[in-house]
Amino acid sequence: MLNFIKNFRNDEDGAVTVDWVVLTAAIVALGLLVGTQVRTAALAQTANIVTDITKTN
Repeated sequence: MLNFIKNFRNDEDGAVTVDWVVLTAAIVALGLLVGTQVRTAALAQTANIVTDITKTN
C-alpha cells in the first residue's frame, strides 16, 4: 500500500494531461478570437466594396 501511495504521488501523467487540455483550450480560444476579427474586417471591407460599386453605377 505504501508503494502505491509513493507511485501515485510521483506519477505526473495527470499533470501532463491537464497541461495539454489547458494548451488546447487556449489555442481554440485564440483561433475563435482571430476568426471573429477576420470576419468583422471582411464584412466591413465587403460593405466598402458594395458602396464603391454602387457609387460608380
